Amino acid sequence: MIGAIVTGFATGFALILAIGAQNAFVLRQGLLKTHVFPLALFCALSDAVLIVAGVWGFGAVVTLFPSLPLIMAIAGAAFLFCYGMMRFWAAYQGDYAMQVAGKSGTLTATIATAAAFTWLNPHVYLDTLGLIGAISTQFDGINRVGFGVGAVTASFVFFFGLAYGARLLAPMMQSSRAWRILDVIIGVVILALAFKLLFS
Repeated sequence: MIGAIVTGFATGFALILAIGAQNAFVLRQGLLKTHVFPLALFCALSDAVLIVAGVWGFGAVVTLFPSLPLIMAIAGAAFLFCYGMMRFWAAYQGDYAMQVAGKSGTLTATIATAAAFTWLNPHVYLDTLGLIGAISTQFDGINRVGFGVGAVTASFVFFFGLAYGARLLAPMMQSSRAWRILDVIIGVVILALAFKLLFS
């Protein structure tokens, strides 16, 4: 069972490590030092739900509803485009006085944004329901449970590590110029992901 847990952890960590909209948002909030714990917990729990669903064969839903991936891609791309443009607008305005002081939006707004990044992203379903679900078929019984536990653990380690580890960069983020650069980078990444969703 240890081997299954290690495989699950390595698989989950490798898939989640790629730069994405959700990761960029968690990093940004970690730098702001606002709503860090609930955000990391929400992202990790969302991943856990999807991983468990993937391990237990939720991929069959896509077979029943073949248009679902297209619908999710369009909705996800629209949301990513809007958020990416918001980051460019913030960089253009350059008014980061409140953010440099460590203040950001409400908890409700933060979790709602994280929910959109998570549940409107078709790649999340591909990774969790598709790839992790497919790899889990190599294991049976308790070993499959171990694989799922390993993959879920990887999500918790990653999101809490990213959210709290971002504080190490905080000393470099005490100027409006640094935040402007970060928002431009995030905007580019987000828009690239939006176009990738539409044309992949």
